[in-house]
Amino acid sequence: MILKGAEGNRYLAKPDPARAGLLIFGADAMRVALKRQDAILALIGAAGESEMRLSRMSGADLRKDSALMLDAIKEVGFFPGPRVVFAEDVTDGLTDTIAFALKSWKPGDANIVVTAGNLTGKSALKTLFEKHLNAVSIGLYDDPPSREEIEDALKRSGLVQIEPAAMADLTTLARALDPGDFRQTLEKISLYKWGDQTPLTPTEILALAPATIEAEVDDLISCVAENRHTEVGPLMRRLQGQGINPVTLCIGAIRHFRALHIAASDPSGVSSGIMKARIFGPRRAAMERQASHWGMYSLEQAIALLVETDLSLRSTSKAPAMAVMERALIRLAMMKR
Repeated sequence: MILKGAEGNRYLAKPDPARAGLLIFGADAMRVALKRQDAILALIGAAGESEMRLSRMSGADLRKDSALMLDAIKEVGFFPGPRVVFAEDVTDGLTDTIAFALKSWKPGDANIVVTAGNLTGKSALKTLFEKHLNAVSIGLYDDPPSREEIEDALKRSGLVQIEPAAMADLTTLARALDPGDFRQTLEKISLYKWGDQTPLTPTEILALAPATIEAEVDDLISCVAENRHTEVGPLMRRLQGQGINPVTLCIGAIRHFRALHIAASDPSGVSSGIMKARIFGPRRAAMERQASHWGMYSLEQAIALLVETDLSLRSTSKAPAMAVMERALIRLAMMKR
């Protein structure tokens, strides 16, 4: 059986112990590892690993000894309770081994959890789990976490009282961070809010969210949009020291000013335009002020300058690329509104 999307996420949070096997695969190893961890925890409980009710093996182990999995699912544990046999980094070459273990599985045996990398549509391992009547196949792709996934993660972290604006910020943050970093951020927020019954606010999220290069790029572009031209140079030096590419800066600036242009040119007003530009999170109020300050026609001039700079950066010009980008940003910061 194959499960997708929200249905798959719900199953991973509470797998059916009556099913023999579960395959979790995807290109993002961290995302697969986190979901596998949740599924095993739901099957055997928090004490399962310490009570030796979890047997781990790798694909390499199974290639050396094909009977390893069958022996593990049939063995009787010292402690009572459900057991799981977990095999990681499994490939199509082990399909027959996994198929024999699934065929031999009986109620009361250990549940089989298998993880793999990115599998194609014709993958033999994927086909085995999809067509098996007592097994489940779930693929994890690079789609951003859904609101339901974020809410479940918040509940597991003990966060229940959340302002709507804070939830929008967390949704934005979930798209910006890797799954592991996002989970660590939620744990940090939950520790900060321990014993605090007040709702989680956007200000608290902003203070606790990890600083990233993308955030520093946003700071630089905000300085330009708010006419703080004296701050452009120092921020450029810092980003240059971190190895940021000038083309990346230019793309970020074009994206920012195009969003401002959508907001400023909306017939219903800037506030309505901000929603249409899909601007959420802590930047929303600042970008609304920027769009009002610049106006539609000045923003068109700004975008034209940035597009011209982008073409120059991608050309065969021998001018220093970072200097070209810095000059363009300073010109923007000093442009008349």
